[in-house]
Parts: sequence; C-alpha cells; structure tokens
Amino acid sequence: MVLETLNPMHYNITSLVPDTMPVATVPILILMCFLLLIWNHEETSSIPGPGYCLGIGPLISHGRFLWMGVGNACNYYNKAYGEFVRVWISGEETFIISK
Repeated sequence: MVLETLNPMHYNITSLVPDTMPVATVPILILMCFLLLIWNHEETSSIPGPGYCLGIGPLISHGRFLWMGVGNACNYYNKAYGEFVRVWISGEETFIISK
C-alpha cells in the first residue's frame, strides 16, 4: 500500500497542472516576443559588414578570424563588403580599412 502511494505513475500528471497555466503563458510569450524584437533592433549603420542577428553575426565573424587567420579573413571581408568593413573580434566592434 505504501509502495502504491510512492509510485509516480499512480498520479495523473494533468491534475497537478492548474487550469490557468495555458492562460498565463500567452501574455508571457507575447512579452518575450516583444522583448526579443526590441533587443534585436539595431540602428542601420552606414558601414557595411555582417549583420548582428541576435549575436550570431559576431560569433561567426570571430570564428572566421580564428579559423582563417587575420590576413585571409580580412581579404574575405574586403571582397564581400568593400574596403571599409565593420566586423566583431572578441565581441568588440572592429573596423577593417584596406585598399
């Protein structure tokens, strides 16, 4: 009898979740989407370069510099965006100027 009460399969999981839970999740999801849009919004820059895109752009930019080396990565960005490029190295905005 004691083992039956300790058995987790004995309880109905849906009865443990209150009925107001789905009602409460909708405003939370709307708020999180709104905060994500605000966080992702960036001022349009006149300097070309890879986009920020929720922090993925800086990770890709930094990874490219680690993987290809400084010289090859600079050449890649200069061919892709021109002679004045904005990239991220170690999380800091860096400008590459070359001609």
